[in-house]
Amino acid sequence: MSLYDPMKNVVPPSETARQNEYAALVRTVLDARFSDKPRAFVHTYGCQGNVSDGERMKGMLRACGFVFTDTPDDADLVLYNTCAVREHAQDRVFGNVGALKPIKNKRRHMKIALCGCMVQQPHVAQRLRRSYPFVDLIFGTHVTHRLPEFLYRLYCTGEKVCEIPQSDGVIAENIPVSRDSSFKAWVPIMYGCNNFCSYCIVPYVRGRERSRTVDAILDEVRSVVAAGYKEITLLGQNVNSYKGELDFAGLLREINAIPGEFLIRFMTSHPKDCTRELIDTIAACEKVERHLHLPFQSGSDRILREMNRHYDRAQYLSLVNYAKQTIPDLLLTSDVIVGFPGETAQEFDETLSLADEVGFSSLFLFIYSPREGTKAASMPDETDRAEKVRRFQSLEKLQAQHSTRIAESMVGRTFRVLCEEENREGVLTGKTSGSMPVEFPGAADRVGTFVDVRITERTGWTLKGEIV
Repeated sequence: MSLYDPMKNVVPPSETARQNEYAALVRTVLDARFSDKPRAFVHTYGCQGNVSDGERMKGMLRACGFVFTDTPDDADLVLYNTCAVREHAQDRVFGNVGALKPIKNKRRHMKIALCGCMVQQPHVAQRLRRSYPFVDLIFGTHVTHRLPEFLYRLYCTGEKVCEIPQSDGVIAENIPVSRDSSFKAWVPIMYGCNNFCSYCIVPYVRGRERSRTVDAILDEVRSVVAAGYKEITLLGQNVNSYKGELDFAGLLREINAIPGEFLIRFMTSHPKDCTRELIDTIAACEKVERHLHLPFQSGSDRILREMNRHYDRAQYLSLVNYAKQTIPDLLLTSDVIVGFPGETAQEFDETLSLADEVGFSSLFLFIYSPREGTKAASMPDETDRAEKVRRFQSLEKLQAQHSTRIAESMVGRTFRVLCEEENREGVLTGKTSGSMPVEFPGAADRVGTFVDVRITERTGWTLKGEIV
């Protein structure tokens, strides 16, 4: 018997309707206060999941009567959607919020709002309230769908609003979306995380794993395909732990069967949940890109245990080798943390050797950043910053060799490429199905369409080509 409950954690339709009513009320209030449409500046930090959340917040702001501006200097509302994964991201937010103070002193009516993962941390929320009193609205990750209500309270009472409830998380459907692209769509399929990797704050700020229903996901995909979108990226803190009426492999097959010309991408996968069935599904589905992002984080079994990753080096390599055999044109990318607490030089060499053995097309490298509230933050760490930077650079150098080798192997071949933007006049950029960047001559009106591109040369690990 399946334990799947399609209504668990779902915000009831009555609450969504209530927020629509608040949006209408906010429009009325703003119409009375502004002679022109009020302008909102929305900036998102962090991952693609945050970007997707930002698009939904922009949809709600549009429903409230706002238009958008590209600068906070002339904004009537500034909203920062924050990230908590690394310390650098938080420092940027604090710096940018501080820079708003003189702007608000000139534009007294301007409202400042902060939300997202960083805000969900109690110590950060406390610091914001104490040191940034000019911030008007603070809300956490579990109440994003209530943004119209918060704006109504803010504009009607003039009092600051702070809503950061602790929760296992919710799913809010039928939220309006204002997408940043006219041909690339983010579609979240699940939220939250149950893994509790010892270095990661995500389960604490995003809540437990919860999956959207298959019908809700398919309805959203059908709607964006009907609207002409050519690239659909399925999102989740761990997409392959999706637990709806189908598993993730089954969901991929259903989406692949939707009529239309589009490419399916997904991120991010956890090795412990990446099955051979999923790899077989990627091979069988012609719309699923030939790319797998599978973070290994460390090549040392001891470090992997300390990270609480629930797989070892041999299991990871076995899975990768099966993927290479099953999908010969597959490109692999990964995440690696350098300088995890207690990592020895020998253990880092194990990471180097794994990266060398697999031969990734690219790696996303990070020097360990302690996150308050995680287990790793209290672990002893005797390796100094200079040594961590040296390790980072050596892995970066190794990866550059593999990226160059893979790019060279693609010269002379033809790939289907989605034209993403005009990089400069007469030159377009896009990515192959395996997510390798390529630039080629072409007219701007091809942006948002698929073309066949023959690779003519490589520069570093960037490809150059021509439309066939």
